[in-house]
Amino acid sequence: MAADPAVASAVAAISAVMDWRSSPDARSAAFAYLESVKTGDVRALANTSFLLVRKDQSSEVRLHGFKMLQHLVRLRWEELSVAERNEFANLTVNLIPEVVGPHEEWALKSQTAALVAEVVRREGVALWNTLLPSIVSLSNNGPIEAELVAMILRWLPEDITVHNEDLEGDRRRALLRGLTESLPQILPLLYSLLEKHFVAALSAHTNQQMELAKQHVGTITAVLNAANAYAEWAPVTDLAKYGLIHGKRPLDVAIVEYDAAMSNIFQLLMNIAQDFLVRSKMQPNVIDVNEYEFAMCICETMVALGSSNMQCILADVARTLHFLQQMLEYYQHYKITLHFQSLLFWLVVLREPSKAKSVARVSSDTPAAGNSASTGGGSTEREKKGVSVLITDEMYSTILDVTFKRMLKKSTSASSGLLELWSEELEGKSDFCNYRAKLLDLIKVIASQRPGITATSIVQRINIVFGDANEATKSSQDLDAMEGAQLGLEAVVSAIFDGSSDYSKIDQDTKFQIHRIFEGLLQQLLSLKWSQPNLAVIHGHYLDSLGPFLRHYPDAVACIVNKLFEILTSLPITIQNIADTMAYLQGEGRLLRAEHNHLCEAFLVMASSAGIQQQQEVLAWLLEPINKMWTQVEWQNAYLSDPSGLTHMFADSQFMWSIYHNITLFEKALKRGGSKKSASAPQALATTVLLRCIHMLWAEPFSQSLAGEVKAAKSMTVAEQTSLLGETNKLTKGQVASADGLLDVQREGESKENTIRNWLRGIRDSGYNVIGLSASLGDPFFRCIEGSSITAALMENVQAMEFRHLRQLIHLVIIPLVKYCPPELWRMWISNLLQPLFVHCQQALDFSWSSLLREGRAKVPDNFGNLSGSDLKVEVMEEKLLRDLTREVCSVLWVLASPGLNSGLPSLEQLGPANRINSSLKDLELFVSSSITGFLMLNVSTAVPALRITVEVFSWTDSEAVTKIIPFCGALIHLAVATNRAELSQFVAKDLFSSILHGLSVELNSITSSELVGLCREIYIYLSDRDPAPRQVLLSLPHMKQEDLLAFDESLSKTASPKDQKLLMRSLLLLASGNKLRALVGQKATNLETGALLHAMDLVLRKMTTLD
Repeated sequence: MAADPAVASAVAAISAVMDWRSSPDARSAAFAYLESVKTGDVRALANTSFLLVRKDQSSEVRLHGFKMLQHLVRLRWEELSVAERNEFANLTVNLIPEVVGPHEEWALKSQTAALVAEVVRREGVALWNTLLPSIVSLSNNGPIEAELVAMILRWLPEDITVHNEDLEGDRRRALLRGLTESLPQILPLLYSLLEKHFVAALSAHTNQQMELAKQHVGTITAVLNAANAYAEWAPVTDLAKYGLIHGKRPLDVAIVEYDAAMSNIFQLLMNIAQDFLVRSKMQPNVIDVNEYEFAMCICETMVALGSSNMQCILADVARTLHFLQQMLEYYQHYKITLHFQSLLFWLVVLREPSKAKSVARVSSDTPAAGNSASTGGGSTEREKKGVSVLITDEMYSTILDVTFKRMLKKSTSASSGLLELWSEELEGKSDFCNYRAKLLDLIKVIASQRPGITATSIVQRINIVFGDANEATKSSQDLDAMEGAQLGLEAVVSAIFDGSSDYSKIDQDTKFQIHRIFEGLLQQLLSLKWSQPNLAVIHGHYLDSLGPFLRHYPDAVACIVNKLFEILTSLPITIQNIADTMAYLQGEGRLLRAEHNHLCEAFLVMASSAGIQQQQEVLAWLLEPINKMWTQVEWQNAYLSDPSGLTHMFADSQFMWSIYHNITLFEKALKRGGSKKSASAPQALATTVLLRCIHMLWAEPFSQSLAGEVKAAKSMTVAEQTSLLGETNKLTKGQVASADGLLDVQREGESKENTIRNWLRGIRDSGYNVIGLSASLGDPFFRCIEGSSITAALMENVQAMEFRHLRQLIHLVIIPLVKYCPPELWRMWISNLLQPLFVHCQQALDFSWSSLLREGRAKVPDNFGNLSGSDLKVEVMEEKLLRDLTREVCSVLWVLASPGLNSGLPSLEQLGPANRINSSLKDLELFVSSSITGFLMLNVSTAVPALRITVEVFSWTDSEAVTKIIPFCGALIHLAVATNRAELSQFVAKDLFSSILHGLSVELNSITSSELVGLCREIYIYLSDRDPAPRQVLLSLPHMKQEDLLAFDESLSKTASPKDQKLLMRSLLLLASGNKLRALVGQKATNLETGALLHAMDLVLRKMTTLD
């Protein structure tokens, strides 16, 4: 047996795949051989796999053998005869004794259990009934055997809990019925194993038998996992009966039994919680970290239980009040982890008390007589109002008091010795904004239910944080507390006067109380005389928070307006003063350009609130000096005529950075609301000229004649390298963090090389952004600038660009220009942009992808500098750059296929039946002004490289690129169907069709397989009558027969549903390819979770129909 050549070859292949020292070619060959074994003769596969799992093989080989056996059972079981299946099942069961040794690896035991469970699920109830007695007997042999039995039991119900489209409904129902009938044996077995091995684990640990204790602990873990698997579908009464209770109630279980089971859990958790809460009050210092972690688990469980099962104890008023009091104590607790969990409970309980969906069923499902005697007359009211009827005003006040105090975030300026405030160190919690949002939601919920109590609490909190209102200054801690109280005030006022609750329904006494409270607060705010800027800001926020209150009490509006004018007129500095000061400091050379830009951006922010006219006037004023300098012919000739001008600029660091800040100012102006055409065009043109000079630094002959420091500056920054490697690294000296992080002058201790590198990167980032943002203005930009100048400057040296720069150019410049260019200017702009881009990208991508797929390394032109470390980092970065550029190029094609740029392209439904006569086809020229894809196809020099990229993408292993290319393929198909252009029709019917089928052979494309099959359907349905190529392509598939294709045509003729046609096409492709189209085969595994959700929805709909 050991000398079996097939086994020896498989062992050698597995070893080659697992050995990191194997070459890529050897590893690929070994993987291909193993795949051939899995797809070859099923009996040879079974024989080889069973020999691979023998104990004389290594663990790696045995593990792979189990994987191959599971593959056979899961995907090729039906190919075995009945006798062969029985023999296979017997051999599988015989594997169990081989993996129960004390030193056997857990992974092998797990895979054995999974294999046994898979065979049982395939063979059905009969095999399970035969196997169950021996399974029970095996569990009594020891902890290792019991662990394996628990693993088998855990894997058995997987097809019940996880939807599998390969498992028919009848088989699933049979499996469910068989396991349900076995519950009286399975559940007691799990309980006895849990009890037995828990006691044994404690005993072994006490006797210092650590190895034995570990075995028992492993068994306990396996039993708990199995119990969880059954708890997802088994009836709760059975779980309760055998001691394995989980809070999941099926529709067909009596309310009394369910409530009794859940009530016991409530009481158990409350007893544990009470002990902790008492100790944490009396002796908080003696509670260690482990106890707090345990208390956290108990609190989290109580939150989950109380959020959905309060109806189980609602009839017991004393117990319900005790539970609410404990959750309140958790909410008040010093530890924020306990407080946070309790916050989730109060949000659920208080949010919709009137619905009480789970309580409503008590009256309908339970006999009335049985309840009335035990709950009394108050039960009816609780059934209507839920838990909220038991929550007292004191509880509401306590919750609000804690909530207002916890609006602060832990920092150097805001800390509390009484509460552990929110901090970044709390793992697993949402960020502070989300946490504070939950607190504000809770405030709003309480305010809508108890407006009077909430109003009183927030005013009390404001009085506390204000302290002595006559103090001229406040500490930073006081300011933080005042800001937190302001957010609380805003939430309270909006909930009462502008929230979901109807203010008109509030009784008159409460309205009067609320009015008096907020009127007093308003008078207090109007009397304040704060003059400090930070206090004035907070003062304004408080007045703004009372806006909804003023809608119901408009008499106070005049007072607030007067107060706001008083605050405004008290400001000591005007905008004109700032402008004069800026001019003076700049003239004196004391205002850095970066500081000037920040001030200019502040002007833009202020002007944006004054209307579009004032905004444009301020913008023109800010940009006027920049435009004067950039439009001077002498200045352009000196610095922008060729790269030599840049070298002169590099010599003057201050001037170099002033140029950068000029561009960033214009970039910020565009982001703030656009620019008039008179301001945008010259700046964009000058920026393009500067970018042209930068591009030329990488092109011949300039790249060879540059100074050493400039050559070195062209290499990749550390930040770019860490980003490509997916690493996180702190910024080092000389590394660019953001545009605002760049300085006007060379930093102390920084090399000239780093300064130039940072400047080049910053100019490229902001310069590309300026052009892209200018393009977003639409007609004003495109019609007032010479398109040929822009396109020539951008694309002149595209062949010399590195992949990282080319991707950036496409993303920030090319795509906006294509997206916003008017149709009548397509010829001037689009052709000149896309023709050199597509030609270069097609050649560069083809070369790099061929290198990656053949040699295992993508060869890209990017300069990584003196990279420290292994060549593996370079390989990773090269592949990342290649994939990023590929996806960006496909994004251009995706934009070209967007509906907004193809409004004149009809849908296939509009085009009519597939067999319409050729006289109805239109000339491609008719679409040239209404479809940018049609325009592209008329320009052969641009269309040819674009079409080459389209078909080559499907041979590259990048599913995201395929996703982006699909809309463009659809647009090509629509054009081919709608027009009489023979070349386009032939390309789609043959080349594109073949490429899509090749794409379906790549398993990574399984996520888009449905869309790809849809494209195949469209090509075949609408073009096979006009061109024989689609039929020829299908007949070229390995298992396609002429009669299969004829049957397929007949089936298509019987349905007009696109969905049914897609299903027929998918079935045909699976049949014709012999499962070689891995994307279609892999889609089954990918869609398991989605299928489970759809299956669950189908069950719900059926139940609803039955009830109706």
